Amino acid sequence: MKEIVFVTTNKGKIASAQEYLNTTKLIPYNAELIEPRSDDIRKIAKEKVIQAYNIVNEPCIALDAGFFIKALNGFPRAYVNHALETIGVEGILKLMEDKTEQECEFRSCLAFYDGSHMEFFESKSSGTLSKSIRGQDSHKKWSDLWYVFIPKNFDKTLAEFSEEDFAKYQTLKEDSAINKFAQWYEK
Repeated sequence: MKEIVFVTTNKGKIASAQEYLNTTKLIPYNAELIEPRSDDIRKIAKEKVIQAYNIVNEPCIALDAGFFIKALNGFPRAYVNHALETIGVEGILKLMEDKTEQECEFRSCLAFYDGSHMEFFESKSSGTLSKSIRGQDSHKKWSDLWYVFIPKNFDKTLAEFSEEDFAKYQTLKEDSAINKFAQWYEK
């Protein structure tokens, strides 16, 4: 069985990644990585995976994601953690109060690095922003944005999803960056 180290402090990302890996054992490594200031999630993922490799000294992955709201010129972009720590989901909803356009999307980039070879896997998940915080906590949640993100083709937030909703969502959405990596790595 193959192994891959995933350097992150986010337990939700680890749980999500493990769901996609069939013949690979995920080795979580809890370390805080320094995120470069950039709007480019690919650049951030690259810097993070190089840092991760320098910590564990073996093949590893790092993931970066952003949340892009069309009516706010893409805000908060790759600065989603900072936005959530400062104004929170409530603040984002307040910024959207007078906006009619609710279009938004998650973008993710997973970077793999083995010390000499780097590979990137990217994905998008489109939807709309709800007008209020809705739903319950879940082991699958890796961002408070799950309480306000309504995926395309649905009328409820990710935090309101049942297991059946998640199964349907998996068939309708683009493959996640983690799933794209798993398909490549496990070949």
